[in-house]
Amino acid sequence: MTPSRFFTTFLALFPIAVLYAAEPIYRNDFEAAELDKEPEGMLITAGDFKVKQDGAGKVLELPGEPLDTFGLLFGASQKAGVTASARFFGTKTGRKFPTFGVSLGGVGGYRLQMSPAKKALEIFQGDEGRHSVPLEWTDGSWTSLRIQTRKAGGGWVVEGKAWPAGTAEPAAWTITFAVKDEPPAGRAGIWGSPYSGTLIRFDDLLLVPAS
Repeated sequence: MTPSRFFTTFLALFPIAVLYAAEPIYRNDFEAAELDKEPEGMLITAGDFKVKQDGAGKVLELPGEPLDTFGLLFGASQKAGVTASARFFGTKTGRKFPTFGVSLGGVGGYRLQMSPAKKALEIFQGDEGRHSVPLEWTDGSWTSLRIQTRKAGGGWVVEGKAWPAGTAEPAAWTITFAVKDEPPAGRAGIWGSPYSGTLIRFDDLLLVPAS
């Protein structure tokens, strides 16, 4: 890894070292992955995901077509009480915007989604929108997303954050959604919808115990 890429990754992951003392359950920055191949050890639910070169480092890339929603699952299946994060890069075309997200609990679990066309950060359960807060997205830049499920009193809470990659992670959660039942067990995932007709890139997948 080049010094510049190490520094960028360090800035993105530094808050994790502070907040989470436990060893990561899963981590993948694709540096050891083979170029122009599907990533090993992941379950692609849909989409032509390939490892690509991006400057001095490697990323996972989803092409800008077809216009649909695509995703893959990573890591081993986990019960609620974990945190998943990743970095995402996308661009708009005119008034067309991509969407992207990170999830826990398998395909039918909870997903934190950046929805630039709505100027919103959203929580979905499967394909059903459950909660939304206003949030601006910066076109053509890397964005970090983190989702967490944890026990809270007599129920559970799903929490999410979004912030410009390479900057300090906000201390407070950007969006929270309380649920009565324990969130489903399953693998973490990343998702992308290239509705702008341009590629989406993914990097720095991480899964750790909840704070």
